Amino acid sequence: MAKFSKYNIRLLGLAQGEYSFEYNLDNKFFQDIDDEEVGKGDVKVLLKLVVTPSAFDFSFDLKGIIQIPCNRCLDEMSQQIETQNRLVVKLGDEYSEESDEVIIIPRDEGEINIAWFLYEFVVLNIPIKHFHEPGKCNRFMNAKFRKHKAVDRNDIDDDTIDEDSSGYSEDDGDTSDNIIDPRWESLKGLSFEDN
Repeated sequence: MAKFSKYNIRLLGLAQGEYSFEYNLDNKFFQDIDDEEVGKGDVKVLLKLVVTPSAFDFSFDLKGIIQIPCNRCLDEMSQQIETQNRLVVKLGDEYSEESDEVIIIPRDEGEINIAWFLYEFVVLNIPIKHFHEPGKCNRFMNAKFRKHKAVDRNDIDDDTIDEDSSGYSEDDGDTSDNIIDPRWESLKGLSFEDN
């Protein structure tokens, strides 16, 4: 992984003390990672490394903006990233992960590449649901979303047509969606409130 060689940190030979590193995760970084979650970005990374006799304590501070697909319209949207993370590295006989924050790397390698850790810190900071601000979604896709969105028929007022800013309405298109399957009709009388 020569393209990530600048994220290699040689641990063997470091004297006890504190070290600082700075990185910029740009579009090329995210393209080189080649994962679908994040395509572009500009994230500043400040890394503080504290070397002790028994471990290497990494403290990461990430701040910036990434471009990810909107969950609703699938167009690209900006997402603010701001996170602090910690990683403790120890030297041992073979690679292993003791926990989410503690890993062991082989003593004979004595080096760690932090590129994938940085990417994971970014991705774990993305909210589960991420949408454009109201009115900013792709209007055509938003209309399609609203048309196929599951709604409770009891909550719909027949005199109102719900339109979004695109001029499309939920009722545009085929009216066969309004017919209720008779097999489901009998379930309307069930009451779950007594349970």
